[in-house]
Amino acid sequence: MAWSSIIPSFLASMVEFVEALTIVLVVGVTINWKSSLLGAGAAAAALAALVVVFGSTLVRFIPIEVLRLVIGVILVLFGMQWLKKSLLRYSGLKALHDEAAIYEDEMLELKERGLINSREFNGFGFLTAFKSVLLEGLEVAFIVVTFGVTASTDKVDGIYAAAIGALLALLVVVVLGVVVRRPLTRIPENTLKFTVGIMLVTFGTFWAGEGLGIEWFFDDLFLPVLVTFYLALSAIIVRWLRPYGKARRPA
Repeated sequence: MAWSSIIPSFLASMVEFVEALTIVLVVGVTINWKSSLLGAGAAAAALAALVVVFGSTLVRFIPIEVLRLVIGVILVLFGMQWLKKSLLRYSGLKALHDEAAIYEDEMLELKERGLINSREFNGFGFLTAFKSVLLEGLEVAFIVVTFGVTASTDKVDGIYAAAIGALLALLVVVVLGVVVRRPLTRIPENTLKFTVGIMLVTFGTFWAGEGLGIEWFFDDLFLPVLVTFYLALSAIIVRWLRPYGKARRPA
């Protein structure tokens, strides 16, 4: 069932890579591309090592039933965090995520430091890009490992499929970033986060249930039922919260 690893891994990674790209672009434009790309590359190498180490440990030593229960619960909690932010934004209780505004704020901060377009290697620029890619990439690594080891009985194939999804997302974001050299504001990140949140809680519920010994009706075909349930629940929550969001908006 490779699609259950590739699709959620692709969508979740897309969100994280867009956020990381924003900082990498800022460092490249305001300081220099050498420091920015070296920092991003070093973070990518560190993340790859983490996936290999922790992925191989999970594959070798932990039974699939235990993994599905533990990771299922983690995915539900993780997905609920994303859903919470998305629902608050849809209801008007939280401002929409704006990559363009973040880009401008980060650029202004670096300009105030006087670090603009120096051709020499800059440690601050390197660390800024490294930290951004590492922090966002850790979430990607978590998604790759968790979906990889639980979506298939063959854990190696599962991690391979999830990694393909993450690499495809990285390729899409990098190509678009090279072309526009601006934050990818046209990618509907809030919608992506909501979609990924739904997928995380759906698969988390499904796998946690399997770990507890629940036999879902029609096996994997029960997943659309869970998706429908969480979509309906989200719509009810947004409808309930929207009056409070309108009350907070200035007249």
